[in-house]
Amino acid sequence: MSSPTISHDSVRAVLWQGDRLRLLDQRLLPAQERSIDCTDADEVATAIRDLVVRGAPAIGIAAAWGVVLAAQRDPASLPGALATLRAARPTAVNLMWALDRMKRAIDAEADAAALAREAQAIQDEDLAANRRMGELGAALIEGGSGVLTHCNTGSLATAGFGTALGVIRAGVADGRIARVFAGETRPWLQGARLTMWELLRDGIAATLIADSAASHLMKTGQVQWVVVGADRIAANGDTANKIGTYQLAIAARHHGVKFMVVAPSSTVDMATTTGEDIEIELRSSDELLGYAGARTVVEGAKAWNPVFDVTPHTLIDAIVTERGVVEKPDAARMAALFGAR
Repeated sequence: MSSPTISHDSVRAVLWQGDRLRLLDQRLLPAQERSIDCTDADEVATAIRDLVVRGAPAIGIAAAWGVVLAAQRDPASLPGALATLRAARPTAVNLMWALDRMKRAIDAEADAAALAREAQAIQDEDLAANRRMGELGAALIEGGSGVLTHCNTGSLATAGFGTALGVIRAGVADGRIARVFAGETRPWLQGARLTMWELLRDGIAATLIADSAASHLMKTGQVQWVVVGADRIAANGDTANKIGTYQLAIAARHHGVKFMVVAPSSTVDMATTTGEDIEIELRSSDELLGYAGARTVVEGAKAWNPVFDVTPHTLIDAIVTERGVVEKPDAARMAALFGAR
């Protein structure tokens, strides 16, 4: 890709420091840019669970480095470290994929140095995959288009460049994307706090909308594509992503807006037959009942807080991975690119 694309890529959220893992604390953005250092696997697992680091690829990368920290401190602790990291968050398949890859290296008697090379390879491969997905996804978008994205799928959520946001970065650099809109993404406001910060920091103009304004925005004709990431893609193309994605897909189909899912092949889980088989993470109701430590809802109120939903493959126009593009995904088309179960 040309240098203008690379220029829209200055953020790195996961940094290995040789004996510790430095994570940009995404809970504090955009008000503060502060990092925390994790020195053992338990601290990495806590950072993943508490959303210091988030985004499926970034979670997997962080977990891989957590395994390295365990190996550096005490190789005998590796089985426990793997179990602790695996339990940190259940929906994102990248976490399991990265830990399975590290486990294979452990089974091959890799020492801490070899495990560090494996973790670095996972991180480097993710960055290369993101840039490739940016090229492939942007090529689907006609010049002068507007796009709407949901949650945060950029450098903060990956090794760099991003998945859905990588397509936006590439499309802006190529002149294909003329307008970028980001939904707030409640309850953690990843779109408002993170995506807007990341885009503006890299010189990409973007407009924030309330989540509930998305259908009205589509009706105005300003958006031709919805471009989102994924936390798990089933064998038939059903896709789990941040809560609110499903309703965007429904609205997009109604308004004739195309819907693109962008994720590395590590997010594709051919062992999961359909979206019905994907475990949906439920988080504390406190995340809905207050924000930043302040209660915003009357005492005694209850809340339901699933943080992912599943978009049926029938509502998806294209799944973009570094291996290629699956248009109008279904089980047969997915198997053609990723192999049968």
